[in-house]
Amino acid sequence: MHSLDSSAGLIAVIAAAIAVVALIAVIIALVKLRSLRRDQKLVIGDSERDITAHAAELERQFVALHDHLIDIATGLEGRVSAAEARLDGAINHRAVVRYDAYNELSGHQSVSIALLDAHRSGVVISSIQHRESTRFYVRQVEQGRGTVELSPEEQQAVDAAISGELLDLAESA
Repeated sequence: MHSLDSSAGLIAVIAAAIAVVALIAVIIALVKLRSLRRDQKLVIGDSERDITAHAAELERQFVALHDHLIDIATGLEGRVSAAEARLDGAINHRAVVRYDAYNELSGHQSVSIALLDAHRSGVVISSIQHRESTRFYVRQVEQGRGTVELSPEEQQAVDAAISGELLDLAESA
């Protein structure tokens, strides 16, 4: 009978070992479950919702946010377009030409100033200095050309403004 007792004892030891391993596995599973629930509580909050309901709510909020951002972007596009249109009308090109209109060697006191927008339209303002008088002229410019004939100095101011040159005929004389 001794061999029967030893077989039963061996089976009992093996069963006890399996029970201990199963108990350890259950403890590990419970620790992981507790950690998972703690993490889930951080994501979902204290409500009783499940992760699927939470994901659906996040999706609804994301769609609402996306729609709101599209509305904002559309509004900004309109505002940027309006600002660009206004900037096209701002002075983008300018030049000053100084010269001696009457060849009097008076120190190049006459001046023509071109002020043009992005479409090369605007005005040329000229001040012609003489010993006894000063005359001002304002001429309109459309796409780089005067609406009336420009003087050579006025046309030089327009050309210099369009090309971006800093032109001063006083220096070249």
